[in-house]
Amino acid sequence: MTHAASHSASPFAANAGVRPLDHITVVSLEHAIAAPFCTRQLADLGARVIKVERPGAGDFARAYDQRAKGQSSHFVWVNRSKESLALDLKDPQDLAVLKQLIAKADVLVQNLAPGATGRMGLDAATLRAENPRLIVCDISGYGNDGPYRDKKAYDLLIQSEAGFLSITGTPDHPSKSGNSIADIAAGMYAYTNILSALIQRDKTGEGSHIDVSMLEALGEWMGYPMYYAMDNASPPPRSAAAHATIYPYGPFAAGDGGTVMLGLQNEREWVQFCQHVLQQPELATDARFNSNALRNANRNALEKIILDTFAALTAEQVIARLDVAQIANARMNTMAELWAHPQLQARERWTSVDSPAGDLPALLPPGKQSAFDYRMGAIPKVGEHTEAILKELGVQR
Repeated sequence: MTHAASHSASPFAANAGVRPLDHITVVSLEHAIAAPFCTRQLADLGARVIKVERPGAGDFARAYDQRAKGQSSHFVWVNRSKESLALDLKDPQDLAVLKQLIAKADVLVQNLAPGATGRMGLDAATLRAENPRLIVCDISGYGNDGPYRDKKAYDLLIQSEAGFLSITGTPDHPSKSGNSIADIAAGMYAYTNILSALIQRDKTGEGSHIDVSMLEALGEWMGYPMYYAMDNASPPPRSAAAHATIYPYGPFAAGDGGTVMLGLQNEREWVQFCQHVLQQPELATDARFNSNALRNANRNALEKIILDTFAALTAEQVIARLDVAQIANARMNTMAELWAHPQLQARERWTSVDSPAGDLPALLPPGKQSAFDYRMGAIPKVGEHTEAILKELGVQR
């Protein structure tokens, strides 16, 4: 794999070194993915993020695997540009240090076990009584109230509770997402809620308490299948990588063993598909296929026609025909092919970040910015910044 493209300052950024959140300090009691993903977005925008970790082992996500130069793939993904402060929160002195740090912060983010912050006197009500400008963001599986409040919640469990598994996979086997979709959803809603709270604070002078649940975050992303199944209607069927209700829309094998993903959206595209891709224009008016509902109902017959045509072609030849017909298509890339994706290279979306094991390639955050450059700082060692932060607070131990 190559990462020849490197990030350079935007030619339009008159103040490339000034970022939107340079003035914001975030303290995070975080582990795993949801909260660290949220705070990494804040760090990308310039916020100072102080990550509180257990002395020694640190965030347990550090031990998930060793695939990134001996470091955890999950951890390096969501923890760049942060400072690591090692504190034992069962130790009264360390807890006092944390409270001193929070008193000077703009934002506290936490995804500890339900009730943990309350037992330490770090709940939103207590902290905001002392510092009304503080923004406290709690991230949990089910939220801070309701009958599920105290249930443990992991990504796969929320995928199940939110109905995601019921519509994903094959007819015989439900499948989870290949990445931590519930954690990512919760992290992104926490991030956007914090940005909103910062804007609101500029207007009112008051901070706020944000209560984000993984269930509600992924539930929002389930909007289409929920409405599709409204009033006890049948849900979208599990259809593997194909679309549940639009056809042809999904993966199709070519004669060279490659797989092409394609999707038709309307009748104009169906005519083009028959003429230029299948090269059987008479199919456009075939009574079995002349509406999406009929193509979906007769998808087995249409699939055979498509696969018979594609069997004589390579994947590249199929894509060439689809491009001529202006039919949306994509390659089913592997991870290695994503690393080397020509579009990411051409748009210079790769840079590198430092880590305890040396430089690692990193994708820049989505969205090219003309006003500033994203912060792409190092991934910290456990407790790497403890001494400096304690000195800053005037604490000796």
